[in-house]
Amino acid sequence: MRLIEAAGPWPFVTRKTLQHADGALHVLLSRAHRKDLLSGPAAVAADRAWWHSLWLPRQINWWIGVLFALGSVLFALGSALSLDAALAHAWAMSTTAVNAVYFAGSIPFTSAAALQLYQAASAAPFAGPATRRPGMLAWRPHDIGWLSSALQFAGTLLFNLSTYAAMALHSAWWMQDLAIWAPDLFGSILFLASGYLAFIETCHAHWAWRPRSLAWWVTFTNLLGCIAFMASALLAYVPQQAMSALPATLATVFTLLGALGFLVGALLSLPEALAASVTP
Repeated sequence: MRLIEAAGPWPFVTRKTLQHADGALHVLLSRAHRKDLLSGPAAVAADRAWWHSLWLPRQINWWIGVLFALGSVLFALGSALSLDAALAHAWAMSTTAVNAVYFAGSIPFTSAAALQLYQAASAAPFAGPATRRPGMLAWRPHDIGWLSSALQFAGTLLFNLSTYAAMALHSAWWMQDLAIWAPDLFGSILFLASGYLAFIETCHAHWAWRPRSLAWWVTFTNLLGCIAFMASALLAYVPQQAMSALPATLATVFTLLGALGFLVGALLSLPEALAASVTP
């Protein structure tokens, strides 16, 4: 096949147009390529009812979606317990126990991000050479899907540190900022960068409105979740002097919104796994 066109948001390539020897054109998309999803007539033929996506344990795409959904549910639960003292009291949940819910939610997030990075690193390079062997040690900074996955995985590790530290009682304001707020902030920055890269990968531009695309909705809702997590991290800073409880409350609200954004994106990604669950 001959390459006719390579396009995408600079400096990345997210869409290639190839021409077969018989003159037929084939469009290859980086997200579909990375996730081994069918496209074109084969994808239409593989279309099945959405409930078939509720159990696809042999599909790595399904596990990624399920684990992100589980982590999102736990983050949303932790936020709800933090916002509703009566609910936390009814469940006999102390502050430490609520923070443990957040930490428990960070584990599926990291597991899903690790699977996603492994998937991106194991796929054939879409743009630019792979300077290391396939697997978790691959290095593909020119590949937008790999870069997004790598940044998100690093962000989840920082969330592990932040949520683990939150289970200990830190009385000093500077310890709270150093052990909890700082990794949360930098993890949120990595998540935001990752979410934007994943979004523009489906846009094939730095911005596009594609409401008919399932992949676009998956990455768009995830990006909204990343923005909410970023707002939460900015509001969670603990100053030296005691202040109003409003910033901390708003930080929790944005954490809840971020978790809901990721939950919607994770659930929407499950039907996408159907396109990889059959042989064309």
